[in-house]
Amino acid sequence: MKHLVVLTGAGISAESGIKTFRDADGLWEGHDVMEVASPQGFVKNPELVLNFYNERRKQLLTVKPNSAHKTLATLESKYQVSIITQNVDDLHERGGSSNIIHLHGELLKARSSFNEHDIWSSKSDIALGDVCENGYQIRPHIVWFGEAVPMMEEAIQICESADILVIIGTSMQVYPAASLMDFVPSQTPIYYIDPKPAKVNSNRIVVIPESATQGVKQLLKLLS
Repeated sequence: MKHLVVLTGAGISAESGIKTFRDADGLWEGHDVMEVASPQGFVKNPELVLNFYNERRKQLLTVKPNSAHKTLATLESKYQVSIITQNVDDLHERGGSSNIIHLHGELLKARSSFNEHDIWSSKSDIALGDVCENGYQIRPHIVWFGEAVPMMEEAIQICESADILVIIGTSMQVYPAASLMDFVPSQTPIYYIDPKPAKVNSNRIVVIPESATQGVKQLLKLLS
């Protein structure tokens, strides 16, 4: 069974109603990125940061996976499928996929601000003053700018064994995630689905300039 690796970004969740985290003006829902997605921002104004993610968590609970998420899950009948996502939502899980790595954390998890390995599932709001069992403020389980990406090494190993790589809904501008394409074997075909794809300089990359839902439909035809 061939190993199909899928790298997904905000574009696949946008069609479910999830706002793309970063708007064209560089602001994230009206906030400078460093205010709401950095350790420094959390230290400066923890209540703002907590409320920002509380609102995103509430929105996530109101949306559903779309046909792109669900179709990727069906590919598990023909391929060994590994999904590496930059998204912090759980739409791949709800769409039926079983092997998912979240590079940038998970919105429906919380963790201790002291111990990064003290993580638990949570769908509830996090308030200033909520503490873990050791007395430290609870924070979202999100990888902020300036923090290490703990799942990166595992993601690299997965890409190194890819027979097929599919990239969906990402500008390939956010590092280190954007570098994963460089770790797939040289003979591995790459399919890139995005309505506004970044420029690519490789003959082995098949660009499908479509939304995630439409692009995945085309992908199925190309893989059959």
